[in-house]
Amino acid sequence: MSETPPNPNGAPGGASGQIDPNNPPSLSVLAQYLKDLSFENPRAPQSFQGEGSPKIDVNVDVQARSLGGDQYEVELSLAARAKRDDDPVFVVEATYAGAFEIKNLPREQMEMVMLVECPRLLFPFMRQIVAEATRNGNFPPLMLEPIDFMGIYMANAEKRQREQGQGTPITV
Repeated sequence: MSETPPNPNGAPGGASGQIDPNNPPSLSVLAQYLKDLSFENPRAPQSFQGEGSPKIDVNVDVQARSLGGDQYEVELSLAARAKRDDDPVFVVEATYAGAFEIKNLPREQMEMVMLVECPRLLFPFMRQIVAEATRNGNFPPLMLEPIDFMGIYMANAEKRQREQGQGTPITV
């Protein structure tokens, strides 16, 4: 990563990481949009005749990228696979994204905002899309549990820190 030289007035984004009280940090949602949606019901109509609830595996991923200046795109991707006795019942995959403007934020806080706050704002919309897709597939709506994006971020940061420290022997 390139290093930004210190800002002479101590404004955010510089090496000082201080917040200028005259220019507080701000996060604005410029747009929200569905980028991709897929629903598969590969065994219909037999999938409706099974006994018992299917086992559902849900995977979530967050990606962020710069759009230039203070604008960023954050993508919240989800894949939910339902199986009953190792037979697929349904698969729903979706990517919901947002364009955000993030201003006056110290560089060291940018990753956390993009991987925690932005997906937190997108999640309710993704949840509704997934619920409607499964309902439209003739299944009960899949109501996703709230996701602790901060907890995931902290666990991943801790894991990265441990992995970076693996090369250094620990002496007691």
